Amino acid sequence: MTMPVSRPVVLIAEELSPATVEALGPDFEIRYCDGADRGELLAAIADADALLVRSATKVDAEALAAARRLKVVARAGVGLDNVDVRAATQSGVMVVNAPTSNIVSAAELAVALMLAAARHVSPAHAALKNGEWKRARYTGTELYEKTVGIVGLGRIGVLVAQRLSAFGMNVIAYDPYVQAGRAAQMGVRLVDLDTLLTEADFMSVHLPKTPETVGLIGTEQLAKVKPSLVLVNAARGGIVDEPALYAALKEGRVAAAGLDVFAQEPCTDSPLFELENVVATPHLGASTDEAQEKAGIAVAKSVRLALSGELVPDAVNVQGGLIAEDVRPGIPLTEKLGRVFTGLAGEVALSIDVEVRGEITDYDVKVLELAALKGIFTDIVEDQVSYVNAPLLASERGIAVRLVSDPESPDHRNLITIRGTLADGSQVSVSGTLIGINQKERLVEVNGFDVDLEPTEHLAFLTYGDRPGMVGTVGVILGDAGINIAGMQVSRDAKGGRALVALSVDTAIPGDVLADLQHAISAVSARAVNLV
Repeated sequence: MTMPVSRPVVLIAEELSPATVEALGPDFEIRYCDGADRGELLAAIADADALLVRSATKVDAEALAAARRLKVVARAGVGLDNVDVRAATQSGVMVVNAPTSNIVSAAELAVALMLAAARHVSPAHAALKNGEWKRARYTGTELYEKTVGIVGLGRIGVLVAQRLSAFGMNVIAYDPYVQAGRAAQMGVRLVDLDTLLTEADFMSVHLPKTPETVGLIGTEQLAKVKPSLVLVNAARGGIVDEPALYAALKEGRVAAAGLDVFAQEPCTDSPLFELENVVATPHLGASTDEAQEKAGIAVAKSVRLALSGELVPDAVNVQGGLIAEDVRPGIPLTEKLGRVFTGLAGEVALSIDVEVRGEITDYDVKVLELAALKGIFTDIVEDQVSYVNAPLLASERGIAVRLVSDPESPDHRNLITIRGTLADGSQVSVSGTLIGINQKERLVEVNGFDVDLEPTEHLAFLTYGDRPGMVGTVGVILGDAGINIAGMQVSRDAKGGRALVALSVDTAIPGDVLADLQHAISAVSARAVNLV
């Protein structure tokens, strides 16, 4: 008697479109649970091979530990705030999402907000519903032949630029990680932020939210814009400083704003909502039937690929296929090295070498090259970066990438280095290793200086001329700013030569404090890196 072959179990923990189940096909046993009910989730996940969620199900270390057979977690959407990707990676569980499912919807909403703000659609509609016919009061502004500044030229920023070009607009953009040639191919003139602020008649923000971009458009920046500016933020809340924007709108220094995102969400009580020259929506960027369906179908396809052992284009932590146990702990370290590299460089590199040395080169270490690229682009593009699209992002920017492996590693059992050449010919490098039984992460080299520093959430690197008193000065300035130093390393290339202070601190160092540090010690370079 032949026993029936059991089918892999796919657990759906939240309501998804019927098209999602249809895209999974007949090869799986589909089960359902309420992912928001913790007890129900932990019981149901025990026998699941795949888990499909949206935003309400918390997939953390506890849930992953309860999942004895889990191979893939799929988030039907763009964000991954509710999935502990690091814990999943350590458990060998693939995490996938749908990074492009909402880009058209988000771009279209940005354009809708721009038009609505320019033509006073919201207050005119409210007045008409209130029985008032106020044509003269709500005279608007055309987009035609105006200059629009796109802040962040990622996938959504590009889509917005294309659509606004069709309106006959002159498109300029600010993005330090995009080369001018690539922008020119799209008919976009790349400028610095100050130029964009002074030239733009309309502005649309399309940046990722990082410690460096929070408050990027604040009081100082809004003081430089035309009083006729229409500003749109449909990217992430907090990039535009809301109190500063309110003041500028109230005082007539900015003409109008269209907002879909806010620093704290849900947001139902903001002074901005009192202003007639603000049109606001409750984070509707991805809220279209098409985006939701695209997300469900995309992750269903990824689940099919993952459970069949094939390459998964939307995997955010592993590419698919076997990754050696000795290589796996190096993946999160290498991603961090990539983020530190970007923070140190401050611009896009022309070429990047990912150097892997030591015993792990006995295995296939290609995944570490992908991890490095994922880290390099995580904080500089609006798109979700995956191990598959990261090489494409490098290719689009004309970056030559090379993986170098060498079994010899004189100073460390294993060593991973990311080294890049910038446009001016200078080099940036950062190296890391894993130490001890617990495989603790360490930064061991920065731009040729030897260090020994844990890559904590908030780091800073100051390069200056070696002379007495500089370390004390750094400590005083950070102390006065209420920033606690968790660890400090001082390294120099020669007595009286160049020196590096590498810091780990408990909280992010604001830009003005970093500038004070640079000035106080006459640092040739001052960089803060935040790995949160």
